[in-house]
Amino acid sequence: MSKYKHFQIIEDINVPFDIYPTKLYTTGTLYEGYVRNKPETYEQCFDQQVYGHFIRKGKRCNESGELMARALHDQAITLAMYDFLSRYDEKNVVGIMGGHGILRTSEEYKQVVFLSKRLTELGSLMISGGGPGAMEATHLGAWMAGFTAEETLDAIEMLSAAPSFTDEGWLDTAFSVREKYFQSRYESLGIPTWLYGHEPANVFATRIAKYFTNSIREDEILTIAMGGIIYTPGSAGTMQEVFQDAVQNHYLSFGYSSPMIFMDKDFWTKKMPIYILLKYLTKKGLYKNLNLLLSDDIEEIVKKLMKFRNKS
Repeated sequence: MSKYKHFQIIEDINVPFDIYPTKLYTTGTLYEGYVRNKPETYEQCFDQQVYGHFIRKGKRCNESGELMARALHDQAITLAMYDFLSRYDEKNVVGIMGGHGILRTSEEYKQVVFLSKRLTELGSLMISGGGPGAMEATHLGAWMAGFTAEETLDAIEMLSAAPSFTDEGWLDTAFSVREKYFQSRYESLGIPTWLYGHEPANVFATRIAKYFTNSIREDEILTIAMGGIIYTPGSAGTMQEVFQDAVQNHYLSFGYSSPMIFMDKDFWTKKMPIYILLKYLTKKGLYKNLNLLLSDDIEEIVKKLMKFRNKS
């Protein structure tokens, strides 16, 4: 007999989330119930209530009703995301991938912030996995578009009081930056997952497409970033994204190959020499159509992406 329980009428399923969301999440909706400077209220916010339910039911749940609810939610979020993306030329959508462990006090964090800021000011919609580290830096950069370099450095300094997402004050310092440097002109899109719900969603993404199924989420990030993807240092998740992206570009799955840019020469050629491997495989003809760049220079990266965007 199957371990999966019989199908239920979907309306009878009791879940703490909207099965048919019609719009993307925001910082306000995910953190509804959280009170600033009262860290104990974090567990009461909507995001953590959903994560708690997800864990209690099981990441690999065997209740068909729960699985249907998650699947319907994720499909609805995808539709809402593509409705939002319809406002942008697909080549203006640029992704930055990298590890959640990059500290706010690091040079890498600052570099990503200023790169994302520059690209946003040039009309890019910046996207990431929506979490901390390099992902937060991506959205902070988009948030600070239009502000001066001095103001951006001040925002980073404010955040440095809590360098890691595991530090007390990580969330409250971010809310303080949002409050001091309020803006409503520029958008960015975060795409996190409840599979990694122990990592808080950063508060600088103005639109958030949060998924239950990580495989769908990963594929969507790589699919919609048709303007190119910038890879910063990361671990296993970032490695997976590199090769998944390479496959899409090799086969021209969406009609053309988008730039794959590797930022941090030392990391990508020595510590994790994936760039060298991709260049070798391209030279041997085992990978085709890859549009690669290795650079630590923000202006060189911007020039590469703008040339691709403006190419007829």
